[in-house]
Amino acid sequence: MNVTTSSTDRYPKEKNKVLSDDFRVSTNFYQSDKIFSNYFKANVSDAGYTYMQDKLQYIGKEAAGVMNELSLLADKQGPVLVKRNFLGVNVKDIRFHPAFWDLMKVAVKSEMFRVKWEPSLNKKFSDEKQRLGFASGYFYAMSESGQYCPLCMTDGVARLIDMFCDEEDKARLMPHIFTTNAEDFFTGAMFLTEKTGGSDVGANIVVATNKEDKTYLLNGEKWFCSNANADLIFVLARTDESIKGTKGLSIFLVEKFLPNGEKNPIDVIRLKDKLGVRSMASAECLLTDTQGKLVGNEFEGFKVMVEMIALSRLYNSVAALSNARRALVEAYQYLCGRKTFGKTAIEHSLVRHKLTELGALNVANFYLVWRSVKALDLADGGDEKEAHLFRLLNAMTKKWSAEMGVYIVRESMELMGGLGYIEDGVMPKLMRDMMVLPIWEGSGNIIILDMLRALFKSKGYETMCDEITQSANSSKENEAFMKDELSKLIFFSEKLKTMKQDEMEASAKIFFEKLTSLYQISLLTDALNDESKQWILPALNYLKEKFNPSVLHEVKPLSVEEVHGLIAWEI
Repeated sequence: MNVTTSSTDRYPKEKNKVLSDDFRVSTNFYQSDKIFSNYFKANVSDAGYTYMQDKLQYIGKEAAGVMNELSLLADKQGPVLVKRNFLGVNVKDIRFHPAFWDLMKVAVKSEMFRVKWEPSLNKKFSDEKQRLGFASGYFYAMSESGQYCPLCMTDGVARLIDMFCDEEDKARLMPHIFTTNAEDFFTGAMFLTEKTGGSDVGANIVVATNKEDKTYLLNGEKWFCSNANADLIFVLARTDESIKGTKGLSIFLVEKFLPNGEKNPIDVIRLKDKLGVRSMASAECLLTDTQGKLVGNEFEGFKVMVEMIALSRLYNSVAALSNARRALVEAYQYLCGRKTFGKTAIEHSLVRHKLTELGALNVANFYLVWRSVKALDLADGGDEKEAHLFRLLNAMTKKWSAEMGVYIVRESMELMGGLGYIEDGVMPKLMRDMMVLPIWEGSGNIIILDMLRALFKSKGYETMCDEITQSANSSKENEAFMKDELSKLIFFSEKLKTMKQDEMEASAKIFFEKLTSLYQISLLTDALNDESKQWILPALNYLKEKFNPSVLHEVKPLSVEEVHGLIAWEI
């Protein structure tokens, strides 16, 4: 008698599987992330730490759980533009998968905005509100960085309303941002770029014509409008076409609905078909007698918008850090449960060597990003020295976290092999979402130019050098190395100032890369304590070796236990 052998008989289930029986993943990102916990406890007040505990427990659990499915759904079922309804009426509506709105509810409940902008909390946590708000955002973005862009825009809009709008508008609009009810929540956007210039907003041609008092009618096309369905939008436009460049720009608050309840006329020409961050709507928008209210003084629009751009860059850095951290721990968890060539993957020396590199880059970026967040907190509190530092540091952090983040995600995907490339999992989405971060809020070349301006026009570089010197003085082991490298940088910075413009721009890239790495070393040195040494010491060793990359030497990979300490992720 012929017996048909099934695939289950030939490959018994208990033997034919991808991961070992003891494979585990985090069920709460906040509880798992030892690096964040160590930093947060040491760098916020006891009151701030206590207030955020239930919020962080909540977002940590959601990010490790339900947000994963919602994020993949919102990514695969992106927004759709509906120009007309069944009866031929122009509705100009952008519609989203329900998962998008479920993700929005998680964001609102995490209080990433409430802790910053609710009046009593804003007052209570005035000198640390950025750290508290970004704490929730850091874990949120580990699962959903597409919607983190609209959330970034929303916080930026709140910042401009708080700084520049009149009390009546503040009282009317801010409660819709710090609300705990997602049904009442307003999201924000900024419409800057146009076809004529892109990043060169001084070439913008959208015009604003005065209607009455501070009310203007805006006409023209905006080329790249992220969160195109926003309730509150800040728009740059010209009130006098004869005044060229950024000096002729004014800024206007455009609301989705007019006081009479009708939609403000904004025609969405088309949605952008993007590589990543597909859950949110980016569009090309035509303004036709769109009503806007002048904010601040006429011709000072770019000066006002800079405040929002600065915050957006910081969001960009946090998103890059979060994406990279998520990719790294996905690979790490997988490698701890994958058997290859007779042993667990993490036991292979080349795997540990790669994890050491990626883990070190992640640690270095973590302290760089959170130093930028802290600098903004202190600058907002009136610390002029920190304001100068933030001018340089924010641009530096944006560039470095994004570039290194792309590398960390790509290499983490490779560590997982073919499975890392499959769209059922989170890695491809992380890779696609990550690719925009070196571009948004100033691409690499724009950032280099901005850092050069900061070098010459602010005192941030001097403050950074002082911090490096203080760190060196506190570390016998690293003192000679840090002071030697710093002296080289100071010498070259003086030389930079004497170069012709073309030479200066071309030479600045390597200078700022070296400065970034040395500053990261100083930050790691300052953060060293009994718990953090397990991830900081190997990161310090890696960064120091980067200064002499051409030297051949014997490589002693970290042990499995040391790699566990470097990744610092409890599962």
